Amino acid sequence: MEIHVKNTGGLAAAAQQLLEFAGDKKVFLFEGDMGAGKTTFIKSLCEQLGSADVVSSPTFSIVNEYDYPEGLIYHFDFYRLKSEAEAYDLGYEDYFYSGNYCFIEWPSKVENLWPGNALMVNIRVTGENKREISANLIPHP
Repeated sequence: MEIHVKNTGGLAAAAQQLLEFAGDKKVFLFEGDMGAGKTTFIKSLCEQLGSADVVSSPTFSIVNEYDYPEGLIYHFDFYRLKSEAEAYDLGYEDYFYSGNYCFIEWPSKVENLWPGNALMVNIRVTGENKREISANLIPHP
């Protein structure tokens, strides 16, 4: 699946498209360069799910929790992790296997810990305020 976003006004529609594509998948792995808009897009996803919480980057807290009408959303930023052991210390399994949405920035830092059938979402800058968002299912043992 591929979505082209011409400006920030197109993020809501892109988020809705991605959620429809994901179906019952709830673990999203977000890759993209620094400043590509991962957190901004995650904010749109949370809004589409009906969350009224303020969405911000969990760079220092590692994980933020947001409420939405059907449960919880966990938003991770693993950029600062130095090893997968830190994710174990965080209790990642309780989050990843909770049945709640997990939006994970910098998932390559914990690649060996991905749950099965996660959705890989790549965000690529294609111009000023323009993004290409591609998504595919990553079967992972």
